[in-house]
Amino acid sequence: MSATVASLTSPTLDALAHKVKPYVMAHRGNRVACPENTLASFRRALADGADLLETDLHLSSDGRLVCIHDATVDRTTNGKGEVASMDLATLQSLSASGGRPDYAEERIPTLAEVAALVPPDVALALELKTDRFLETAVCHQLARELEQSGVRNRTVVISFSLPRVLAVQAAAPDIAIGWITLGRLRPIKQVRLLGPFWPIIFLNPAYVWAAHRRGQVVCPLDPTPDRRLWWYRFLKCDAVLTDNPEATCRALGRLPAASKGSAD
Repeated sequence: MSATVASLTSPTLDALAHKVKPYVMAHRGNRVACPENTLASFRRALADGADLLETDLHLSSDGRLVCIHDATVDRTTNGKGEVASMDLATLQSLSASGGRPDYAEERIPTLAEVAALVPPDVALALELKTDRFLETAVCHQLARELEQSGVRNRTVVISFSLPRVLAVQAAAPDIAIGWITLGRLRPIKQVRLLGPFWPIIFLNPAYVWAAHRRGQVVCPLDPTPDRRLWWYRFLKCDAVLTDNPEATCRALGRLPAASKGSAD
């Protein structure tokens, strides 16, 4: 099987097949209610009803996969310095509260810690933030950790860098890949998931249709999507990204996950 076909037939979204589209992808968790990319943020997103958790991956100096957006810890923790220059113990000694006193005990989580939160009917989207993912050994490490955590068949790796996700695909063809773009007006062929910056699908309303013809899925890059949900639903976008999954689920007319049991 070719690498391209493998990327388009990966079962990543099969876990969501019983859910109603557009799926809600929680951008760094619920980063409105909680500090981004923390376990508190991801737990809140799941309680809100998110269908996918999106997070960012860097490597510590001792080779551990950690979930933080920036290349430095300066913005989101009480520390300073580059993520790649610190070992895991140092990184997790920092508060990842983002300056919010109520969350002072939050830490930068590992990929394994985040994966352990993910229920069987929720998928994981991992944005690769460093060129370390061009290294074959690092790609194999990522695939092993996803397998050990039981989420390998429910994960899509994404990036603005096509070479990074293609490197993962070369090492582990069964893992779905996605590409984010700020400017390309037409879908590319090599990936399963497409993340066009939201104005692109206003400029080219046929974008989603063209992607669907190839069996690809589309999730616009739009962390504040609620005012444009009407358009995404009209075009049949497969998923929507959001900083506030609670508000987006409400706008879509969905009950929070925590309320569903009592409503049934």
